[in-house]
Amino acid sequence: MECTHIIWDETGEAVIIDCGVYKFGERERFIRFIEQEKLRPVRLLLTHAHHDHLYGNDLIRDRYGLLPEVHKDDEWIMKDQLPIRMAQIHKKYPYEIPMPEHYLTDGEEIPFGNHKLKVIHTPGHSPGSVFFYCEEAGIAFSGDTVYDDDIGNTNLTGGNYDQLMDSIDFILQLLPDDTVVYPGHGAKTTIGRIKSRNPALNGDSIY
Repeated sequence: MECTHIIWDETGEAVIIDCGVYKFGERERFIRFIEQEKLRPVRLLLTHAHHDHLYGNDLIRDRYGLLPEVHKDDEWIMKDQLPIRMAQIHKKYPYEIPMPEHYLTDGEEIPFGNHKLKVIHTPGHSPGSVFFYCEEAGIAFSGDTVYDDDIGNTNLTGGNYDQLMDSIDFILQLLPDDTVVYPGHGAKTTIGRIKSRNPALNGDSIY
């Protein structure tokens, strides 16, 4: 199951990350939560451009006027590969797939409320995979680069195992051990826990 994340602060400004809400009930609950919390979505971000992380992009565009933002290196997935993949897994995909107008760059800072997210390019699962890191809050969003007990697969078009391992090693050196990591699938974890307990890194990572 894909994890959709919403991050906000005391101002009510919110950033939506990987809006994968597909079923009608999921979409209703998602909008209801935003309304109940009185949030004002200001950005729609993708950790990467695989289909399960963007099922709800049309909903966010129609409801809040936001278009998805993804790293430039995943532009070709959005424009060329995504329709092919959608045709493989759906007889008829019921929603539009909005295209980005803005492409994220490594090191870019995304402000919202009194906080900001930093874009960290972590290719491997896809060429344009990124982490979003909020230093003030001590949290990061890893997409499908790394999970609590596994790493992202690299058998999809554009995947590269060596790149993925380099990206994970870079992130594990860069971010503090107490950084809470919210992956694209599964439970939250920390950088320290990934270093010490992730079985997929044994023998491959420097940790």
